Amino acid sequence: MNSNSCLDFLKRHQPDVILMDVNLPDKSGTDLCKEVKTLYPTVRILGLSTFNQQAVVRNMIDNGAAGYVLKNVTKEELLEAIDSVMNEGTYFSQEVAHTLNEPGTQQPVITRREKEVLQLIAEGLTNAEIAEKLFISIPTVNTHRKSILEKFDVKNTATLIGKAIKLGIV
Repeated sequence: MNSNSCLDFLKRHQPDVILMDVNLPDKSGTDLCKEVKTLYPTVRILGLSTFNQQAVVRNMIDNGAAGYVLKNVTKEELLEAIDSVMNEGTYFSQEVAHTLNEPGTQQPVITRREKEVLQLIAEGLTNAEIAEKLFISIPTVNTHRKSILEKFDVKNTATLIGKAIKLGIV
């Protein structure tokens, strides 16, 4: 599912809870979360992701999510999380709660491919040049770039590179 199909669905149906992936193909899950909460304030959102970085989780919360679970969640825990969020509560899986209680200075966890993309961004390559160099498609580069921005909790490339240099990643 992408953000447009989610918004189209919400025009016709009003679910109690939405399980929202943080990493969508066409838009940041945090941006979609904010948009959904603005348009449909009674809809409860439960963030769902493989990302367990403090900045990503906080962005989802700041944009209206009532909870956050990781994709390795058990069926029982997922049902408990949905029930809690649906009943006006909050829910954070144990790993996520632990991450939220850590000091916020930890280095973002990025994949090997994201690190390669980040390095090439820092070298000034365009998305097309990165795609050609890594033998991947331009939409895949866009997805990696969006994920990296999200994980670093930044809005633009200049801030991303500055933060990556400060953290010693590039």
